[in-house]
Formats: sequence, structure tokens, C-alpha cells
Amino acid sequence: MKSKRQAKIMEIISTKNVETQEQLLQELQAQGFTGTQATISRDIKELQIVKELTSLGTYRYAVAKTEMNTAFTGRLNTIFRECVTRFDYAQNIIVIHTMPGLANAAASALDAMNMSVVLGTLAGDDTVIVVMRDTNAAAAFCGEIKNLMK
Repeated sequence: MKSKRQAKIMEIISTKNVETQEQLLQELQAQGFTGTQATISRDIKELQIVKELTSLGTYRYAVAKTEMNTAFTGRLNTIFRECVTRFDYAQNIIVIHTMPGLANAAASALDAMNMSVVLGTLAGDDTVIVVMRDTNAAAAFCGEIKNLMK
């Protein structure tokens, strides 16, 4: 349940301007998740979520913009292990299928890694398209996902 809640948190903060833990808790509850403010606070810390200043002068939760290497982070491990159902690549494009509603969380986690071989992601409800720099990078990345899901 924790990994699904955290994946939903990533989805919520990537699609909505959430300013407080209370707002985040309300959004989670509206989506059928239960928890307390203390639970949300722990999730925020584990997911390395920070508050950033918006163009309107308010603050919102966002994933910390720290430089990460290509090794999978714990967060991405959890998201992929719990929500990815299948994946494949053709040339430099990877298609990742997730459980319904979790594609945004997977794409957000990939984007947060700031990998130079990833040109961009596009997420729907249950599918993520990842455009890689070249075919070798796509093949290597699919190999990492395969090892992760064993």
C-alpha cells in the first residue's frame, strides 16, 4: 500500500499545485487512500519532495531537482516494481505499460533522474513513452528494468 500511495503522491504533485501536507492528504483521500499527516510527512521525506516557488509567488510540492546518476533510485525501484506491467523498445523509443493511473508517477520518476540519455517522456493513464538518445541507450535501459523486475 505504501508504494501505491507514494506513486499516487508523485502523480498528484506532478499534475496539481499542492501547497500543504493537508492539501496532499485531501487529494489522496479523494482518490481512496488513507493516511495521516505524519504518514504524508514521512512519504515526502522518502520521496525527496521539496517546496518550490511558483511564478505566482506561492509554493508547491515538487521533486527535488538534484543531479542523479543512471542507477535506479529507491523511489524508481519501488514505482517500477509495483506498477509496471510490461515494457519493450523499438529503436530509441521505450513503451512502458503500468497499472491504470500510474503512468504519470513512473514518467515523473524518470524525469526526476535527469539522465542525459533520456530526451523526454510522455505519459497517459497507463502508458509511458520514453524517447532515448539512441537505440543502445534504449536497450540498456530496458535491461535495467528487466533486472529490476526479477
